[in-house]
Amino acid sequence: MFNALASSSTSTKATPLLSCFSRPSISLPKKFFLCPSKNPKPSSLLTSMSWLGKLGFGARTPPEPSLDPHSSAIAQGPDDDLPAPGQQFAQFGAGCFWGVELAFQRVSGVTKTEVGYTQGFVHNPTYNDVCSGTTNHSEVVRVQYDPKECGYGALLDVFWARHDPTTLNRQGNDVGTQYRSGIYFYTPEQEKAARESLEQHQKLMNRKIVTEILPAKKFYRAEEYHQQYLEKGSIWFQAIF
Repeated sequence: MFNALASSSTSTKATPLLSCFSRPSISLPKKFFLCPSKNPKPSSLLTSMSWLGKLGFGARTPPEPSLDPHSSAIAQGPDDDLPAPGQQFAQFGAGCFWGVELAFQRVSGVTKTEVGYTQGFVHNPTYNDVCSGTTNHSEVVRVQYDPKECGYGALLDVFWARHDPTTLNRQGNDVGTQYRSGIYFYTPEQEKAARESLEQHQKLMNRKIVTEILPAKKFYRAEEYHQQYLEKGSIWFQAIF
């Protein structure tokens, strides 16, 4: 996920691959993980990465964030944002948030999606902070949905289908606490539905589900280039396919 590489297409007609992905009958394979920093890179893009590094735009090791008590108290507080009138929020962590967001965008009744960071101990974290593994944040998608058109159970179905909930802090080649499986609830009703859903899915699995179910905490919207990343199209996405 490099800012320099996160250019987007303004027309789906110019990118036939994205036109195919806009069809309801086609979906991302459940176990295909689309974080470029964790997936094999085509040689041409590796060359580009090399030049970006030489120009000073390559990945750098971020300094360890300051974990002061005031910062932690804010980050560990509740999500105080409000959904649109008549709408509700839900939060899910299921690995790299790019593909997860795309899956929820396709659900009828979902009116808005945002990717971001939550459950950590640092106020206003950056992507580099989260990737350092020192802030305890999870990459999540915050879903706004109309409960009259989309039940919370439908969102849970998408969540379970989109990832492997039995791998701790990992989805495919993406490894780190930010990729952990989590359901973060806003209401007692969401918590009840989430726990019942986990119990039902555990009966279908031959390994223990490690999904955490916790109250939704402060949501930090990720950098703009991460938002609707796959819907807009990216250099990496086009190159992989």
